[in-house]
Amino acid sequence: MITFASEHLVTLRALVDEGTFEAAAQRLHMTQSAVSQRIKQLERTAGQVLVQRTTPVVTTAAGDVVLRYARQVQLLADDAAVELGVGGTAGTGWPGGAGGLGGLGTSIAVAVNADSLATWFLEALAALPPEVGAVFDLHREDQENTTSLLRSGTVLAAVTSTREPLQGCSSEPLGLMRYRAVASPGFVDRWLGGVPTMGRVDAAPMLDFDRSDQLQRGFLRASLGYDPRPPRTFVPSSADFARAARLGLGWGLLPEAQCLDLLADGSLVELAPGEHVDLALYWQRWALSSRLLDTLTESVRRSAAEVLLPA
Repeated sequence: MITFASEHLVTLRALVDEGTFEAAAQRLHMTQSAVSQRIKQLERTAGQVLVQRTTPVVTTAAGDVVLRYARQVQLLADDAAVELGVGGTAGTGWPGGAGGLGGLGTSIAVAVNADSLATWFLEALAALPPEVGAVFDLHREDQENTTSLLRSGTVLAAVTSTREPLQGCSSEPLGLMRYRAVASPGFVDRWLGGVPTMGRVDAAPMLDFDRSDQLQRGFLRASLGYDPRPPRTFVPSSADFARAARLGLGWGLLPEAQCLDLLADGSLVELAPGEHVDLALYWQRWALSSRLLDTLTESVRRSAAEVLLPA
């Protein structure tokens, strides 16, 4: 049976979190050489290369396995530390580590899509009881890709559009995020002849979050029956995406939580009344018996129910 030294697991976590050996050494208050030696010893124990020495470092497939184990051990240690009243992880990522966080030592890494982050997810974190004593490491990622961070061990839970639970994880539905196609009145006047309709948007500027965003294009294809290639403006921030639509930089799909008030006051108009896109969201988490994860899950469940439509 392989037995990993706890200090080696701490070092792997710090290296992956910080991205470089130098930054990990600063976080752990060690020399860069000492960090390198610990990683080499960990790799000897595992019998495989765990990290690619790039900038930033990248875990190998074997490194993902060990990193996931390291984070699970950390989570269970945090649970025990909090219940014993001695705090959780701090700057080093381990109970008793020096990080200056006092009682707020437990660091919880979660992957979440941008629209959830902008509309309801932060409320879930704010609603956690004070005794949880946690800080958060949020990874913003497209809902189709958040499970990759869960699989690699980078995060311990994720808001995702993937229903099927990953190995070692549980999955539960959170609800539907409804999107509506909107644009500003000025945009409609300039590009659509003053008539809010999807019929003429094939040549009008379209807003996309980034180059992997397929939401608008899929809606456009479904509405028109073919696949046009309109000019695209990329706005990689959920709040700024809504602002870009309001300023007339393009049309786009906005969550109802971001656009209903703007539709009501006339700042935006709907291009396809009665049509919408419903995105099903799920909460995937490690299937561990953890007080911290259970508490976080319950808070996420409650906050999602206040904003999302029932699945």
